[in-house]
Amino acid sequence: MPLYSTRQAAELLGISFPTLNRYIAERKIPIPAITELGASRVRVWTLEDIEKVRKVLPTIKNGRKTRYKKQKTQTKKKDKP
Repeated sequence: MPLYSTRQAAELLGISFPTLNRYIAERKIPIPAITELGASRVRVWTLEDIEKVRKVLPTIKNGRKTRYKKQKTQTKKKDKP
């Protein structure tokens, strides 16, 4: 079974490395256990781990509002009496 680094996992997921690290820090995604390689501690990702994250990614809200969402909320405010 192939193993991947966090940078490689981010590439396979189609997101940037800093974004994946932010999601890990905020505990928004399931993360693999830390593995010790000599004096270093790293996360080793399997394809199963990457698939779990791929299923969760669409549900993550990143706090940005698209133009469509902004227009939708503005119309709702106008409709209220």
